[in-house]
Amino acid sequence: MARIGILGGTFNPPHLGHLVCAQEALAQLGLERVVLMPVGAPPHKEAPDDPGGEHRYEMCRLATVHDEGFAVSRLELDREGRSYTVDTLRAIHETAPGDDLTFIVGGDMAHSLPTWREPETVLGLAGLAVAERVGARRAEIEERLADMAGGERVRFFDMPRIDLSSSDIRRRVRDGRPIRYLVPDEVARYIRAHRLYRAEVAA
Repeated sequence: MARIGILGGTFNPPHLGHLVCAQEALAQLGLERVVLMPVGAPPHKEAPDDPGGEHRYEMCRLATVHDEGFAVSRLELDREGRSYTVDTLRAIHETAPGDDLTFIVGGDMAHSLPTWREPETVLGLAGLAVAERVGARRAEIEERLADMAGGERVRFFDMPRIDLSSSDIRRRVRDGRPIRYLVPDEVARYIRAHRLYRAEVAA
């Protein structure tokens, strides 16, 4: 039985904050691998300046190619319709029923768990790993999820505070500012080679 972490997101583009989150989950939770899961069609928000799933998948692949602890899945990209976590976890269980799954989220996503589609089923299919430091925010999340079936499967891990977002990266590219050291070099080269996020594309 493999202990697999799943980190979902639009990854538009993937940046060092995503990789640090995956690394800390891998190290602190005793996982064997963390799989980046680029979303196909997000259920709750649009992806601004989205260059398309194939570009986002390739950037994730390039971002993780040198780390054996990471992998990238096409599951949500290849499935039609909106991407819901519960459907993704069911699909993974069908193909790898013996794996022990952990779904990795940030504090804001964890706090919103009761509003997800079939949230208690999600906790039945996978543990929930929350990137949130010790403090009032963690206590608030614990209290919010305590009465849910499967709430005991929620675990927390610490990660360095990195004030970086994909929207920051896209804005810097549009403004002609450097993104080196904010994304892996391979991702920066890919964005440049394919002229992603430039002003003329976003217009």
